[in-house]
Parts: sequence; C-alpha cells; structure tokens
Amino acid sequence: MKTRFLALPLAVAAFVAPAAAPAVLPQGARAPQFVTQGALAGKAFTFNLEKALRKGPVVLYFYPKAFTQGCTLEAHAFAEASPEFAAAGATVIGLSVDDLPSLQRFSREACRDKFAVGIAKPQIVAAYGVALKKADGSDTGLASRTSFVIGKDRRIKLVHSNMDYRDHVRLTLDAVKALRR
Repeated sequence: MKTRFLALPLAVAAFVAPAAAPAVLPQGARAPQFVTQGALAGKAFTFNLEKALRKGPVVLYFYPKAFTQGCTLEAHAFAEASPEFAAAGATVIGLSVDDLPSLQRFSREACRDKFAVGIAKPQIVAAYGVALKKADGSDTGLASRTSFVIGKDRRIKLVHSNMDYRDHVRLTLDAVKALRR
C-alpha cells in the first residue's frame, strides 16, 4: 500500500510538470532571415526581416493566438508604446500561426493599426525555437510568447520568453533604447 501512495504523486507530477524549455535562440545568436505574409492596419503585405533591419532594430515578438486575452492585451500594450518604438528607430512585428484574414482583423482591432503582425510559418517557429509545448512535450502547433530584439547586425540583443505578456513591451523597449545610446 505504501508503494502505491508514493507512486501516485510521481505519476501526477509527470503529467502536470512543465515541458522542458524549447531551444529558444539565445542572446548574441544570429537571427534567422525570414519572409512572411503579414498585415498592417488591415492591409496584407510581405514582411522581410533583412529589409526591415536596414531601417533599424526589429522587435520580433511571437504570441500564441490572435484574439485570446493575453495576446490581445499584449498587442494593446505594443500599440500604446508604438510612438516610443518609432522614436527609437525600431520596427515592431508580432508573429503567430494565425491565418492572414485573422491577422488582418487583429492588426486593426488589437494592434490598433499601429504595428504589423505576420504569419509564423512552421519553419520560422522552428528556426527561432519558439514552439509551444504541452506538459508531455508534444507540440501544440502554436508559438510560445517570446520576444526578441534584433540589432541591425542581425544579432539578437534581447530574448524574453514568458507566457505572461506584461513585461514584454517594457523589456523590449528598454533594449531598443539601449541600442540608441
């Protein structure tokens, strides 16, 4: 009987334990180049990381799903901080696995026409190591909430991976401002 009681907590812990952290690209790594379809103010366009970096640093943030509570609140926060990102010379783009029509609507409603969102193709999710995993380690098909600040040299200057959306804007804005100094 004692053995059964000891085994039960271990079985429960194995079921609810968080998955090992994905191999998110570290600070200092070279950001993988990508091109994807996106939306800004409801209009479809093609986003090319290399071209965006010619203008200045890029804040690339991955989020799980458009129109979910945390993702909408995060988009609102990025929208409110858009003037500060622009003043620091940074381009902001959010990526999720949503389809283009959903992103067009999300760019208008949640992003308030202030910044672009794009499609996080499976290759992009894999390249940046941001696949959201279930407790058993299996893939959810979504991207984890992870923000990167990418310098003009294509080096990652900041990585913040946390499902709580609240610090992403502050940390990325601080990193972009530090690049201006």
